[in-house]
Amino acid sequence: MPGSVRPRAESRGTGAALSVEPVPPTVQPIPPTVQPIPPTPPPASGAWRAGIDPVGRRRFVDLPGPLQLERGGILPGVTVAYETWGRLDAAATNAVLVLHALTGDSHAVGPPGPGHPTPGWWDGLIGPGRALDTDRLFVVCPNVLGGCQGTTGPASPAPDGRPWGGRWPEITISDQVTVEVAVADALGIRRWAAVVGGSMGGMRALEWAVGHPDRVDHAVVLACGAAATAEQIGLSAVQLRAIIDDPAWNGGDYHGRPGGRGPDAGMGLARRVAQISYRSEAELEERFADRTRPDGLFEVASYLDHHAGKLAARFDAGTYVALTRAMMTQDVGRGRGGRASALRSCPVPFTVAGVDSDRLYPLHLQEYIAERVGAPLRVVHSRRGHDGFLIETEQVAAIVHDALRTA
Repeated sequence: MPGSVRPRAESRGTGAALSVEPVPPTVQPIPPTVQPIPPTPPPASGAWRAGIDPVGRRRFVDLPGPLQLERGGILPGVTVAYETWGRLDAAATNAVLVLHALTGDSHAVGPPGPGHPTPGWWDGLIGPGRALDTDRLFVVCPNVLGGCQGTTGPASPAPDGRPWGGRWPEITISDQVTVEVAVADALGIRRWAAVVGGSMGGMRALEWAVGHPDRVDHAVVLACGAAATAEQIGLSAVQLRAIIDDPAWNGGDYHGRPGGRGPDAGMGLARRVAQISYRSEAELEERFADRTRPDGLFEVASYLDHHAGKLAARFDAGTYVALTRAMMTQDVGRGRGGRASALRSCPVPFTVAGVDSDRLYPLHLQEYIAERVGAPLRVVHSRRGHDGFLIETEQVAAIVHDALRTA
């Protein structure tokens, strides 16, 4: 991406502010002829909104465009939200890049709070004395291109001030990594001590190693494959159909609609389908079987409803569509002579791991990668399915610790 690139602290909430003495409110009774103002409707999206929502721990990098995308689109400029832990050393040799999955964001570790509706998605892995030891490492986690938590995506303003919405161009895993390379440049990081990610984050860690081997000392790739499979594409296609067939989708242009209603029903259905694929059959049977609640609803259906509602409150349907499409087109061998050739020719040391009960990204997909990059396959033992890479913190921490020890 051409032009100078500079990280910035977000002035809305992090910079110095004028000291203003609070003024006690004056309460006036409402005259009988005046009706109370109705409450403001909820936003049509769970996306973070600049200038409205608290900044939290986010920092920002403005990347001037144009960014030429792999599929032919162009973004005139990109803003990336990111969080960091630890301190970058004088030689900038201790930096580790952590990459989130589909519905993650930059808040990899830390409690919920203003601007961060959920706790860190990899709490227990990052911090003093942990596998990613912030007493000696500088850990960076960006929100991905196309995201909805501070990085430019479908819910963000386009140059005309309106949300991108249905005008958002198709992006790929390679495009996301291109943006992350520009973020590294902005932070003064020429080479990462390690790039670590699982699921969609693992796809980007793989792309970093193959596409930018001179900038990665070690790649830690968890719970993903070298390319999307037909089953993964099919499951994703069903989820996308659920969203775009929601009448509130409106061709992707729902963010400013009156009434604040977005395609929550469609995204909720997509999340229900995904949640089943994220867990194992054995775990669902053990937790729920065919039990029902007093109101007659199956317990497993109530569990899926719960996850659908949680996602709608913190995520954007357009981002779900954009990132899912990027995962559907993932192929590390595209333009590189095929997957096997791309992996075998990659000089970066790898740690490759999968979850033994993962039915969405089963172990044979990680075996394929490990065999071709000459790395042993590490196995996370879990009944939690694909989500085991997020939940089995102790096992994942041991894998990451060993990877950094050999980096």
